[in-house]
Amino acid sequence: MQKKSTSTTSIIHSDYLAPEGFAALPTAIHHASTVLFKDVAAMRARRWQDKSAYTYGLHGTPTSFTLEARLAEIEQGNYCLLAPSGLAAITLVDMALLQSGDDVLIPENVYNPSRELGDWLARSFGISVRYYDPMIGAGIAELILANTKLIWTEAPGSVSMEVPDIPAICTAAHARGVLVAIDNTWSGGIAFSAFEHGVDIIMQALTKYQSGGSDVLMGAVITKDLALNMRLQAAHMRLGFGVGMDDVYLVLRNLPTLKLRFDAHDASARKIATWLQTRPEINQVLHPALADCPGHAIWKRDFTGAGGLFSVLFDVSYSEAQTDQFVNQLKLFKIGFSWGGAHSLCVPYRIQQMRSNWPHQGILVRFNIGLEDTGDLIADIEQALTSICE
Repeated sequence: MQKKSTSTTSIIHSDYLAPEGFAALPTAIHHASTVLFKDVAAMRARRWQDKSAYTYGLHGTPTSFTLEARLAEIEQGNYCLLAPSGLAAITLVDMALLQSGDDVLIPENVYNPSRELGDWLARSFGISVRYYDPMIGAGIAELILANTKLIWTEAPGSVSMEVPDIPAICTAAHARGVLVAIDNTWSGGIAFSAFEHGVDIIMQALTKYQSGGSDVLMGAVITKDLALNMRLQAAHMRLGFGVGMDDVYLVLRNLPTLKLRFDAHDASARKIATWLQTRPEINQVLHPALADCPGHAIWKRDFTGAGGLFSVLFDVSYSEAQTDQFVNQLKLFKIGFSWGGAHSLCVPYRIQQMRSNWPHQGILVRFNIGLEDTGDLIADIEQALTSICE
């Protein structure tokens, strides 16, 4: 007869199991570092690459597996890996697919931390990193070398808003056996079907629209090809990338409203962008849905929406001090990076320092249009514009 456990042991070990059959709309949060096996044979039979079972918390629980599956469905992919941030997801792709002696092409209008990552790869890992004109289209074929392994794209550039011809880039790349990855964060994965347009790998910063609350850092890498996924999964394990299940739950909780929120951001942003076109202080509005934005025709052909992020170029008569004053004078718009949350944001950029061949003049200011009343946001911008003209 087994000896009855002492009170100290019974605090840790219990025979109680919750009854089966519970069903609810939210996905349950499964926290775990240690995953339990019924016996040694089961433990030895498990493989961490196989997502039909569980091996260790770092490789996922039912909560993270559910988010991965849903994100893959949204992007019309087959496989998804979660990372601690959007930048971590970019790093995962680079580390999985590049090694010393390889070459990677990155657009000049890329998300700046991705540029800094590229510079680090070149400086410390012996990888050739070259930056190309994002509007190059099929002309990228002339840049592909024998050792080019990966081409990054961003549609559109998250500061300059240029919309590249992704199908043309993919056609040229695939003709030479080169993979194409895209930062598809601007579209939220719902306004641009990247796989349908030829992309091999989709990166999403779930920090933005999927989260929607400005309170979660997370990224995702989505693929269709099994062999490519296995390469990414191996790097994912070696880098030790894991995500917290509470954060995963927050993204899962907000996914059902993703389309509603995205469309609301889009409608408000277009209204405000159109109004800004009428302002004498603004030289150009860089919004892909507007006809004079570089790549507008491509956006119109390939995209179904635009979200809430766009930029403006102030008239050249306004100094940086004046545009900084404009941003400081805003009340509803807060100063901060990122987008996709309920709160509107505004950030000035020194774009000429970011782009070697930037063809435009004037200070660039980027807006993230949140979910506030559009009229109130316009009034806020108007009073801030007035302040720099006094």
